[in-house]
Amino acid sequence: MLRSLYIQNYALIEKLDISFDTGFSVITGETGAGKSIILGAIGLLLGQRADVKSIRRGASKCIIEARFDISAYGMRPFFEDNELEYDEECILRREVQASGKSRAFINDTPASLAQVKELGEQLIDVHSQHQNLLLNKEGFQLNVLDILAHNDTALEKYHTCYAGWKQTERELAELVSLAEKSRSDEDYIRFQLEQLEEARLVEGEQEELEQEAEILSHAEEIKAGLYRVEQVFASDEGGLLSYLKDNLNTLNNLQKVYQPAKELAERMESAYIELKDIAHEISSQGESVEFNPARLEEVNERLNLIYSLQQKHRVQTLDELLALTEEYRVKLSDITSYDERIAEWTVRKEEQFKQVKQQAALLTKARVKAAREVEKQLATRLIPLGMPNVRFQVEMGLKKEPGLQGEDTVSFLFSANKNGTLQNISSVASGGEIARVMLSIKAMIAGAVKLPTIVFDEIDTGVSGEIADRMADMMQEMGEQNRQVISITHLPQIAARGRAHYKVYKKDSDTETNSHIRRLTDEERVEEIAHMLSGATLTEAALSNAKALLNSD
Repeated sequence: MLRSLYIQNYALIEKLDISFDTGFSVITGETGAGKSIILGAIGLLLGQRADVKSIRRGASKCIIEARFDISAYGMRPFFEDNELEYDEECILRREVQASGKSRAFINDTPASLAQVKELGEQLIDVHSQHQNLLLNKEGFQLNVLDILAHNDTALEKYHTCYAGWKQTERELAELVSLAEKSRSDEDYIRFQLEQLEEARLVEGEQEELEQEAEILSHAEEIKAGLYRVEQVFASDEGGLLSYLKDNLNTLNNLQKVYQPAKELAERMESAYIELKDIAHEISSQGESVEFNPARLEEVNERLNLIYSLQQKHRVQTLDELLALTEEYRVKLSDITSYDERIAEWTVRKEEQFKQVKQQAALLTKARVKAAREVEKQLATRLIPLGMPNVRFQVEMGLKKEPGLQGEDTVSFLFSANKNGTLQNISSVASGGEIARVMLSIKAMIAGAVKLPTIVFDEIDTGVSGEIADRMADMMQEMGEQNRQVISITHLPQIAARGRAHYKVYKKDSDTETNSHIRRLTDEERVEEIAHMLSGATLTEAALSNAKALLNSD
């Protein structure tokens, strides 16, 4: 529960450091004194969006820090799951800089806003006046039933089933869409594939064909050139090889009388063998090259086919054409397999839907039981709050299709009059009646959830007199169940029931206005409640009534 709150440079608060007691406490103060500022600071601390406008003018940053005693609430798993240090005193801190940057800390360890929000929801519940509007929201009504039914585990299982079912549904819809589009493209894909397959393309053939075409186009020129070179080498009259052979013989003869001629003869013989081999190769190449117009036409036709396919499909190479052919094969195969895949995913979707319905039915069963308990408890709680003829009913139905929170519809029906018709609560309940219903619901929820601290911001709006006494009884009772209840109130009946009484007030100086909060002494409480009874002017009667209220507890 909340032990202390420190606020620095937030709105009209320059510096505030206040401690809180356990049990039921009250906060009073004139309108505009700064009660909403304190609630805003608590909201910021618990992860609400930061607004640099909330930083006190002239300050570089604002700081909000709170200390909570969490020893009795079993919160260690949260700290272990988030790899945070656990201590029975939990410190939350939020800093917002004038530049817009914001930082959050849990036990002096940097934390994300998501972590702060998750922890904050387990530490404190701030009920402001606008939350009364939630009473007519189906999501809030379902949440009330789920809390009282302890549906946490069942909801987690349902959400898992529901998410899987919706994911399969989306993927099936995408598959059907792809199938429809692919079927419309099937004739085109099949035609393109058939054309490419008819071409019987072979890897590497384009390069080979282009080389062959080049040779065939210049066959006469190549053949004539090779013949001239061959004649230089091997002509019977004056050929290079013939001269070399004669010179080699000469060197061989000189070896007998001139020793160096031996090495020269060996080198010349090696050159003679190499040149003779070259001459033979040139002769063979010359014989293999021949002018063949028919083959040239055939090669050019094949190349033209390849070039036209490349141009048609906007690719540059034969490899790209081969890859495109395989791509068309895969697409055509996919098209023919769509029906089988759609049937498979349809079966999966139907099986998951059955699981969703089964889990939804478990939620419905638990919610129906909780609804009867809500009806019973609310009647018990509202009768002492000035509604002797109250009737409250939780009307439940089923949606056409399961949603994120199940397949249940829920509506809170209400009548404060003996013969009144049950109608939607927001349509027939006054502001004061709604406040009493919300307080009763909060009391029920508090009994089902170990929430350390509950803050009520003027939940007593629209009520007075004896009804205010009964509401004070309820909040006091909530504060006695190892829980801390803080009520911001304008009613003296409620203010008098608090174990501790805090006052919010403003002080003006020549240059600025500051909001403050402090705990009142017993004597100061008498005066504060007397002012709440009679206004600015204190009377003996008001002081006497204030003392009576304080002593009536």
